[in-house]
Amino acid sequence: MTVQPIRLFGDPALRTPAEPVVNFDKELRVLVRDLTETMITAPGGGLAAPQIGVMLRVFTYDVDGELGHLINPDLDLSDEEQEDLEGCLSIPDLSYSTMRATRVVAKGFNMYGDPVTIEGTGYLGRAFQHETDHLDGVLFVDRLDEATRKLAMKQIRESEWFGVEPIIKENPHPMFGKVY
Repeated sequence: MTVQPIRLFGDPALRTPAEPVVNFDKELRVLVRDLTETMITAPGGGLAAPQIGVMLRVFTYDVDGELGHLINPDLDLSDEEQEDLEGCLSIPDLSYSTMRATRVVAKGFNMYGDPVTIEGTGYLGRAFQHETDHLDGVLFVDRLDEATRKLAMKQIRESEWFGVEPIIKENPHPMFGKVY
């Protein structure tokens, strides 16, 4: 497993829709493990493959004790919405109140190609929506109201990380033997 650099706001990969996974092979399992290791090291509640420059429909999540991944996700969203703070590893140190569906049923596959259905509410449901947006080339700041988006863009441009090459962090706690 290798910690990968996370692409930051402004990188074209973050605005490019990802391709569906068609080969459930060893390379895909390595990608899922790299995504998981990178997400945990960052640390974050989720990470999508485009955030490390891999244009495939894969994301990992680690929310409220739920650690997992989903490939080629399809989301069924509740009509009821809730506003809550949301952040992103590709937009470090900034968070904004964002509207999301309160309940999500996510269908997709695990890294072995087995069908998976997961229901998420609260932050888990929010993570599924946020990471699936990444797979579609959408960032959470795109979902903000006009005034908040304007403030977000100003704060992003003023951030120390804006326009800087990413640095790979090394995990001081290797996860040998842990299977995802």
